[in-house]
Amino acid sequence: MGKFVVKTTKTGFVFNLKAGNGEVIAVSEVYTTENACMKGIASVKKNAVAAKLEDQTVEGFEKVTNPKFEVYTDKAGEFRFRLKARNGEIIATGEGYKAKASCLNGIDSIRRNAPEAEIVKIEE
Repeated sequence: MGKFVVKTTKTGFVFNLKAGNGEVIAVSEVYTTENACMKGIASVKKNAVAAKLEDQTVEGFEKVTNPKFEVYTDKAGEFRFRLKARNGEIIATGEGYKAKASCLNGIDSIRRNAPEAEIVKIEE
């Protein structure tokens, strides 16, 4: 079972979504308040299951409506994803993957783990 780990930073609050094996599968932006961070987690839980997939690595890809996972390649040529909420805001991003299949597995892991993930707060 996955978990959202909420951490305090110098500039606010962030969360990491971790899979059952402890691997980080998605990270958030920095939120200015803990309440905003909690709302971000609620948004990921809700949108991860409903989100469609927009594969921007394919020429002439089909644009889909939000919520959606966008798969793209970064400047280093690695595959990445971002989860966008219904309003178009980016609510979670993934790491860079060498293989597209690994990136898609990361998205699948978020869909499986996010809805029931517990929330753990860590003081640093």
